[in-house]
Amino acid sequence: MTKINIISGFLGAGKTTLIKKLLNEVYKGQKVVLIENEFGEIGIDGGFLKDAGIEITEMNSGCICCSLVGDFGKSLKEVLEKFKPDRIIIEPSGVGKLSDVIKAVKDVQKDLSQVELDSYVTVADAGKCKMYMKNFGEFFNNQIEHASTIILSRTQNLSQEKLEQVVKLIRSVNTEATIITTAWDLITGEQIVAAMKKENSLVDELLKKEEESHDHHHDHECCGHDHDHDHHHDHECCEHDHDHDHHHDHECCGHDHDHDHDHHHDHECCGHDHDHHHHHADDVFTSWGTETPHRYKKAEMEAALKQLSESEEYGIILRAKGMVANEDGTWIYFDLVPGEYELREGNPDYTGRLCVIGTNLNTQKLEELFQLA
Repeated sequence: MTKINIISGFLGAGKTTLIKKLLNEVYKGQKVVLIENEFGEIGIDGGFLKDAGIEITEMNSGCICCSLVGDFGKSLKEVLEKFKPDRIIIEPSGVGKLSDVIKAVKDVQKDLSQVELDSYVTVADAGKCKMYMKNFGEFFNNQIEHASTIILSRTQNLSQEKLEQVVKLIRSVNTEATIITTAWDLITGEQIVAAMKKENSLVDELLKKEEESHDHHHDHECCGHDHDHDHHHDHECCEHDHDHDHHHDHECCGHDHDHDHDHHHDHECCGHDHDHHHHHADDVFTSWGTETPHRYKKAEMEAALKQLSESEEYGIILRAKGMVANEDGTWIYFDLVPGEYELREGNPDYTGRLCVIGTNLNTQKLEELFQLA
């Protein structure tokens, strides 16, 4: 099976730099072919990447969206037959439309069963998003709108306020994509690829850990039903497939109810007649999550967690977890269960992430608490 990654981005966004990072840190040992389309007469990036042992196929006859459907399909099939690669990276022209590239790959997929579209991402220069959106909206917005992951480049050059404005701008066009806001030299290629593959759900990590640490006889007692719904937030932190919702059992029943104030949880989440299991998990639990480039002081995070731990104005909080950038350049990781919480220093992540699980969550209050409203 040959996996295909599409790495798009407007002119000068940093696509080639990103590709080199991924080749050096993640795809070493794989047989990789780069299919590149340069806009103009002469392809300049081919020589730049040849020293990485990558075969370059340059199509310089114009913008990839113009020649894609015919020439591209033929080129792709030739590459597959000639090189039999593990992976193909497609770097479209900076002024190409990502939707056209995705369509072309999917058309080839119909004919070739050994091809899998692994990811389609857009690299965007954080400092130029607003200008490009205003002046080149047809192309730039298409790349943003159709990307499953948006990788911001040169974020280290922006103030926190500007970076948050850029994220809001992108969210106005694409509410679903993972957005990588951390400077590339602070995170690994593996972290970037995990974000591209959506392997970064805090809730998944959290619930898996909970499942491992509790007995399975709690399964289905509180909410052992399929959880097939879209969350009210479109953020990757809490956007995951709830095919395994017995994991939530431990969130609601996996506590010692002898603790102070835990009887609240008893009534809120377990106050059902367990002789019949007809209630749906959606009626019991809510998850709130978001990604944010916001930088916090440690004292601010500590105060927020103290509030979550001691007050019910945000809902009945069963679990909270996340990692955010600190103002001093370090990263704050936090973890909360009813009645206790901890903060610690951790490695930089691709962007800050916050996640809260509980019942009767007040999302507006949560946004205010974490300075996001």
